[in-house]
Parts: sequence; C-alpha cells; structure tokens
Amino acid sequence: MQKVGLYALLGIMAFALIFALLPTPGLDASQSGARLSGVQLRLYPSGDVNATWSFRAADVRNDPLNGLTTLTGITEGQRLLKEQVQGRFTGREILDATLATPELTIDAQDTMTTRQARITLVQQCADIDLRGTEQTPVKIEQGQGFSATEAKIDSTSLTGTIRDLKMTFGFSILDSSPNSRYSVPLDPTETCRDGKRVPLT
Repeated sequence: MQKVGLYALLGIMAFALIFALLPTPGLDASQSGARLSGVQLRLYPSGDVNATWSFRAADVRNDPLNGLTTLTGITEGQRLLKEQVQGRFTGREILDATLATPELTIDAQDTMTTRQARITLVQQCADIDLRGTEQTPVKIEQGQGFSATEAKIDSTSLTGTIRDLKMTFGFSILDSSPNSRYSVPLDPTETCRDGKRVPLT
C-alpha cells in the first residue's frame, strides 16, 4: 500500500522543481531539494497506522540526499488517532496529543527530532516540556513514543523532572535516570476528565 502524506506532497513539489534536484557542481544538500512556504500538511506514518500528524509550517525544506525534511515556524502540531467504538472505526479522528516546537526534522522512517518541544497528552492532561542536545535531540518515534535528556512534567497524576526519559504516548515511563525527581500526589486535588483538569469534590 503506497504511503501517502508529507512525502507525497514533497514528491509532487520535487517533480515540479525537477531542475532544482539535478546535480550541480558545487551545490550542497541544503540547496538541492524542494522548499515550500506557508504549508498545512499531514503525515501518515507507516509505523503507526492508526495515527496521523497534522502541522502548519511557515517553511518546509526537503533534503533528498539525506532523506530529511525540516519544518520551521510550526503551529497547530497535532497527533490524531482513528476513533474506535466497540472495536470498530467510526471514520472520525480524536485529538491524542499536541506538539509545540520551533523546528522539527523528519527522516525517511518518520522519526521526528528537535532540540526542544512541548507535548501535551490530551487524555492524561499532561504537559511535558522536553529538552535535548545537538548530539542527543528530543526524538519522537512513530508507534513507540518519545525520548529526551530532560523532561519537566506537569499533570494531575505526576509532576517533576525526569532525566533520560523514554515515554509512550499513553503516558507510561519506559526508562529514566535515577537522578530524576518526580512525585505522584498522595492526595490529588484534580483529575483529568475529557482532556480537561477538573477539581475533585
């Protein structure tokens, strides 16, 4: 089944700009791909078939030599899931997470990397500020979750700073450093209901 999404869109632009892709002496990779401005796009990852990512980006650059696409000026970053009712898909999508970051790079496997980002897991009412380094960037892997050298978490069920975090989109910690400091409230005052924090009464 042919993959449709971000790369299909960029493939069309690459075809339209075929001369820009032709080898030119002295031309580096950053100058050899397509460039789009003011784009709304959707990514359908092959590694996470029930999920779709949606973005608006002021600038999109494709580097065909390295298989990378870089988005800057990003707004309205969202992860959407196919809605299921009693095990059947309804044809609708539900908002699973939002993503705010100034820049995002997507490789050929749909893995997304950036230096810093905020992910909000809607169903858990969890705001997670992720930070990485040039050598170890924040990484979002399709069908798995995300990782960062440092994450600050604010939610109704967990707060604190976690180092070397690896977490699923379902808010489960897969790995972390023993130097992390986080806590689970013994007497919570809020709960998460329909993606919103509401006080416990």
